[in-house]
Amino acid sequence: MPTGLVCHELYMWHNTGGYAGIMPDGNPVQPDAHAEHPETKRRIRNLLEVSGLAESLVNIKPEPATLEQLMRFHTRDYLARIEELSNGQGGDAGGFTIVGRGSYEIALLSTGGVIAATEAVLRGDVDNAYALVRPPGHHALADSALGFCIFANGPLAGMHALEEHQLDKIAFVDWDVHHGNSQQVAFYENPRALTISMHQDNCFPPDSGHLHQNGEGEGAGCNINIPLPAGSGVGAYEAAFDQVVIPALEKFGPQLIIVSCGFDAGAYDPLGRMMMHSEGYRVLTRKIMETADQLCDGKLVMCHEGGYNPHTVPFFGLAVLEQLSGVSTGVEDPFLPILSGLGGQELQPHQQAVIDQARLLLDNLR
Repeated sequence: MPTGLVCHELYMWHNTGGYAGIMPDGNPVQPDAHAEHPETKRRIRNLLEVSGLAESLVNIKPEPATLEQLMRFHTRDYLARIEELSNGQGGDAGGFTIVGRGSYEIALLSTGGVIAATEAVLRGDVDNAYALVRPPGHHALADSALGFCIFANGPLAGMHALEEHQLDKIAFVDWDVHHGNSQQVAFYENPRALTISMHQDNCFPPDSGHLHQNGEGEGAGCNINIPLPAGSGVGAYEAAFDQVVIPALEKFGPQLIIVSCGFDAGAYDPLGRMMMHSEGYRVLTRKIMETADQLCDGKLVMCHEGGYNPHTVPFFGLAVLEQLSGVSTGVEDPFLPILSGLGGQELQPHQQAVIDQARLLLDNLR
């Protein structure tokens, strides 16, 4: 069976306004574009078309998430506040997150897109799926926006899988450069979900994603953070996967794996200081697919998150989707020789020391 793709032009119409990166404009900050603008996502979609890969993917139509689905995590007051902003002139929802006119409906469609991808995989319509959605979701909290995220797309899709499909266990793997705090918060006391985040240490959110945050109550041991040092390259990411992520998944035994697929750990990203490249993401995708094949009949959903370099990110996305689909387009990444040649791509001793600490957490996983 083929790979599914969720994408919709409305995702590109979520208007984040005239910020200057992550800062509001206005003297002395010269107006520019918000860091979370549509271009990186649009250029992924365009490269999929130009490369010919889009023809091999199954289009999955997104539907807006329902109020019932959203309220599995979000509060009614928060939803009403976002809708009010969206119906007016838009505005700042807090936590560096902008709501434009009509953004409420677009965010519903974004969450609904990840749920649709999850449904298609669980029904067996596709082998796996990539949800190229916007706005992102892996920072959103129950009662507040955070880090460009309005609704918790991935966690809500996971909750849908647990409740509607009666799955016993699901797992999240987040390789965005920023900590996947939304999954952590949503499932921190839930033994039915394993949440793993490998991210740049103390990057964003502040004071989040530490090794000691390991789950509580019945969920004790089921949250694993791997806070890699700034400057980590492909060697560190592969080592973290081989030594922590895959063994944790094998020990937990999920029936579905959801990957929070951010590309801001790529070298030259403006909001991270890591050194991943397209082949690195291809290798991680291969490893997670092999693990999914072993544990849950290949049931794998990838949910798009960050990635803010509009020139490199499309090639990261193409590499991931080529690996997911098993289709090679023959398109070469022109940035790969530069990024792969950066000094320090190999695993370094101080990076291994962090991975060793994270590996100890496997003993707490039930």
